[in-house]
Amino acid sequence: MKIRKKLVLFIAILAAILFCVLLSLAWGSRSIPFAEIIDILTGKGGDSFNVDVVRTRIPRTIFGILAGAALGVSGALMQSITRNPIADPSILGVNTGASLFVVCGIAFFNINLPQQYIWFALVGGSLTSAFVYAVASIGGEGATPLKLALSGAAVSMAFGSLVSTVMLPKSNVMDDFRFWQVGSIGGAGWDDIKIIVPYLLFGFVIAICLVPSLNSLALGDEMATSLGVNTKLTRGLGALAGVLLCGATTALAGPIGFVGLMIPHFMRSLFGPDLKYIMPMSAFGGACLLVISDVMGRLAGSPGELEVGIVTAFLGAPVFIMVARKAKVKSL
Repeated sequence: MKIRKKLVLFIAILAAILFCVLLSLAWGSRSIPFAEIIDILTGKGGDSFNVDVVRTRIPRTIFGILAGAALGVSGALMQSITRNPIADPSILGVNTGASLFVVCGIAFFNINLPQQYIWFALVGGSLTSAFVYAVASIGGEGATPLKLALSGAAVSMAFGSLVSTVMLPKSNVMDDFRFWQVGSIGGAGWDDIKIIVPYLLFGFVIAICLVPSLNSLALGDEMATSLGVNTKLTRGLGALAGVLLCGATTALAGPIGFVGLMIPHFMRSLFGPDLKYIMPMSAFGGACLLVISDVMGRLAGSPGELEVGIVTAFLGAPVFIMVARKAKVKSL
């Protein structure tokens, strides 16, 4: 693809993000004209109540951008290291594993702070991803895309049952967990942003540094090894970055599914298979998708709101079916 075309696409995606940000600040239970939003952001003032509404929506929008970017890159990493076109944190059971450990932390260790949620979610996501890959590797063919998807689905169902088993006898745990479980960025504030940023930066840096090795890995393990790539180390670091990005986001926003599935495929159709484009563009695309999904949830549930996890599931389910049917889900 010519550089000029890629540059045009990049500018278009940035413009889409800016437009989604404007919609996020303007639309909700109280809608504010775009012109007034611009005046408020540029310091020209506006209705005092509208100014307060915009101020509360700004951290929510920024958190949505960060969370969407993290989920998009996490999906691109998982699809690359497994060479599985339907790899996604929600499909491979990572979200459910994080949920199980968080609910156990709430029930048995009385955790109630975002910092504590993150550590439990990271441990749960890491152990679950390793377990799913180990189960899928059983047999002569190894961890094929179909076996990974089936193993992830089975583990998700089993862990989901365990979540209910732990949660139902304890009403206080159910109250703390039920809204988190759906997946929402509605309660995000500046404190949440300060907590999540270090984890996401670390994950993003690892992902970008792994791009050359992951491009070689796409050629096959033998070819990658002949090019000097340590395939086990690359997969291990890629999994670490993916779980870090997904786990930190899940800890604060709940399990939001399908963003990591949809966005890398969409970016691959626009920019080709080169991960030096796919990785950053998945971050931008994920941010755009999550913010606009949040806006759609506010409008669909008005005067209340529909959690963003429900919206992304509604959008992502058809994409999952389409990708799963394509090429009999052999590989990327």
